[in-house]
Amino acid sequence: MAMQLSSDLMDGLVLSLLSSEDFYGYALTKQVQERFSVSESTMYPVLRRLKAKGWVTTYDEPFEGRNRRYYKISDDGRAEMTRVQEEWRVFSHNVNDLMMPAEGEKVDGK
Repeated sequence: MAMQLSSDLMDGLVLSLLSSEDFYGYALTKQVQERFSVSESTMYPVLRRLKAKGWVTTYDEPFEGRNRRYYKISDDGRAEMTRVQEEWRVFSHNVNDLMMPAEGEKVDGK
């Protein structure tokens, strides 16, 4: 079953990747595609949205006679990443509690 990633979750994934290093768009897309089925046409709107919200900044670096646009997480982006991570912790814990209860435990906790 292929689960769809929400906008908030995509934002969090991209911000998390950018928290460790700057990426240009194609390389960032490849990082996400290693784990999830997303297209380049999905990633670039995410990057534009993150930039419009001030969560990432961009800079260009020359590469083989042209420029690559790199994305860098901002301080506001780090704060947003932390918020999404905490919401994910709660959400995933609640899903796991319902979908994979401990041995001998009923879903309602009794």
